[in-house]
Amino acid sequence: MVKERARGCDPPLSGPERPPASGRAARALVVLLHGIGADGGDLIELAGPWSRLLPDAHFIAPNGPEACDRAPQGYQWFSLRDDAPEALLEGVSKAAPRVDGFLDAMLARLGLAEDRLVLVGFSQGTMTALHLAPRRARPLAGVIGYSGALVAPERLEGEVRSRPPVLLVHGDQDPVVPVEALLAAAGGLGKAGVTVIWHVSPGVGHGIDGQGLELGGRFLASVFEEPGRSL
Repeated sequence: MVKERARGCDPPLSGPERPPASGRAARALVVLLHGIGADGGDLIELAGPWSRLLPDAHFIAPNGPEACDRAPQGYQWFSLRDDAPEALLEGVSKAAPRVDGFLDAMLARLGLAEDRLVLVGFSQGTMTALHLAPRRARPLAGVIGYSGALVAPERLEGEVRSRPPVLLVHGDQDPVVPVEALLAAAGGLGKAGVTVIWHVSPGVGHGIDGQGLELGGRFLASVFEEPGRSL
């Protein structure tokens, strides 16, 4: 089990993982953050198609630190019972250090530097990833955010510490997180000097379609400098 930085009595995060398909030592790390009410098993299957692009990448999808308070099963990174802007900011700010420590522990375990790590989020996992990554002192290789949002986008310009490239993908029929959240996130990130690529998937709801999966794979290959591979 991965050991995080000590933080009170919080248990360490853990979840399903897939070692490099090549059988070699990991040269890259992809951490997948699930949405509310789900668990790591919900996203770890992305390792299947993406491993063909990145045979030397290690994939891991930790479970959120809290039992979901809006569903009978699954986990959450923070509560969404109160979705007022100040409550969302408090929640994601509380969750970020747990994920931060987990990333540091995984990098140490695999002997990798920050520029060999991509953080991938879905929905609430995207909120967590977009809040955390630009506030780390050293830039990650990149961030992929599906169907999510940037909490308090107006604050990022004054708090940004690093600027990893970001890919945002969102369905235009999303009934959970409206597609306008993508535009707000892209605007907040861009104002903070972060390079953003974004794509709106026509006819797609709160999920990842084949095109979104392919775009994510291309982004991973690009930031990890793995050209010429295909899904």
